[in-house]
Amino acid sequence: MGFSATRDAVYSSGHPAPGTGLKEPFGLIKSKDAGQNWQHLGLTGESDFHVLATSYRTNAIYVFTEHLNSRMRQPGMYFTRDDGKTWQRSAADGLRGAVTALAVHPADAAIVAAGTKTGLYLSRDHGARFEPIITNALVASVFFALQGQELWYGSFDGRPALTRMNLKSGEKAVVKLPPMEQDAVAYIAQNPAQPAEWAIATFKKDVYVSRDRGGFWRQIARGGGTL
Repeated sequence: MGFSATRDAVYSSGHPAPGTGLKEPFGLIKSKDAGQNWQHLGLTGESDFHVLATSYRTNAIYVFTEHLNSRMRQPGMYFTRDDGKTWQRSAADGLRGAVTALAVHPADAAIVAAGTKTGLYLSRDHGARFEPIITNALVASVFFALQGQELWYGSFDGRPALTRMNLKSGEKAVVKLPPMEQDAVAYIAQNPAQPAEWAIATFKKDVYVSRDRGGFWRQIARGGGTL
């Protein structure tokens, strides 16, 4: 399933729990009350978007799909700026490797980053063209800082890494990770109310929180269970 939050809502895609009687897959759904109620935006019974990202302030939505549906006649990357009423396909020229993660700039919906099995790619024209940022590692997670000045990404090339990149200068800084054995950063998030507070989750379902932009990580979950 896919899941992404904006300032106004959360968006998701996936499958209903057994026994609910809901049609599956969900297609694209939206909640404006922290998941208490969900609005179906389309493609119900057609698509489950595992790779889905939103722009925090603009509510633009990007998805990557390998399967066709009634609104997406070719596999690839698509975006919508009207909650799924209309979709536009991105050419994605220059993008190499299977897409593993997407992130959209919080204020400029034209800027999108894609992590793939071969590296990290950045587009500034709604995904029409991508430029390579790194090409020597699998990039499993990407996240634009909500202030709009940095791109954070988690990668793996034999060992896990977390990096933040200044979007204007391109300068990169390594963020020290807690010890991980055969694991990597699967998800990255930032607290909108406290910008110095970041969270990461790993593929082994370990979760860490830092209150100083990654200077020190405190573990709050191990293997999916809280500590």
